[in-house]
Amino acid sequence: MAQFTTLTSNLMPLPVNDIDTDQIIPARFLKATDKKGMGDNLFADWRYNADGSPKAEFVLNSATYSGAKILLAGDNFGCGSSREHAPWALTGFGFRAVISTSFADIFRNNSLKNGLLPIIVDLETHQALFDLAEEAPTASVAVDLASQTVTLPDGRKVGFPIDGFSKACLLNGVDELGYIKGFEKEIAAFESGIIAS
Repeated sequence: MAQFTTLTSNLMPLPVNDIDTDQIIPARFLKATDKKGMGDNLFADWRYNADGSPKAEFVLNSATYSGAKILLAGDNFGCGSSREHAPWALTGFGFRAVISTSFADIFRNNSLKNGLLPIIVDLETHQALFDLAEEAPTASVAVDLASQTVTLPDGRKVGFPIDGFSKACLLNGVDELGYIKGFEKEIAAFESGIIAS
């Protein structure tokens, strides 16, 4: 899993509430078991015309927000069915974090296991970030996972919640198995003690 410590980026605004996982990555792409190329299908039904050409008005196709690594989404992001392909598509496109006022639990957990940081902010901050993205599209915010803060361009810091285990995994760039393997010496010593007794 990709390590996450700090991130400085402009925001790509998608002010739509209740975006479900079928909109993030339509079901027809779920046959794939490889993450490679998954970003090409992110928001496919919103992003492309029937002939496969990009819809100029959709934000992912906008040169204004090109290169943004933080998606600023509406409330209740990632609701609907469980599919790990959703964070695969988001990270495959280049996003490292999503900011919203709430996330569906399954999507949130899948994101944390795939190196995508779901950041929950209060309504006032959420609106301020949308205003920023509209008024100054190239302005950046800074995310610091260790301190669990987002720093706005005016210097204001906003905290966000994350459980300790997920935070440790992201900071070290390891998944659950990698975390356990970090204790191989302790596990071996424990097993030796059981055998000896």
